[in-house]
Amino acid sequence: MRKIYQAAPDESAEKEGHLRIIDESGEDYLYPANYFVSVEVPKKAEQSLLLAS
Repeated sequence: MRKIYQAAPDESAEKEGHLRIIDESGEDYLYPANYFVSVEVPKKAEQSLLLAS
């Protein structure tokens, strides 16, 4: 909870109501889309967040 995760594109998963999420280990897993809230990260902060994970 209260973490920011990167979602990988996966059209077939999205059609089924899932998101492909990349976790802290760098692995990706499918989760129900309603477990997450989409946020827009400002470009200036994007690189810092990617480096922090």
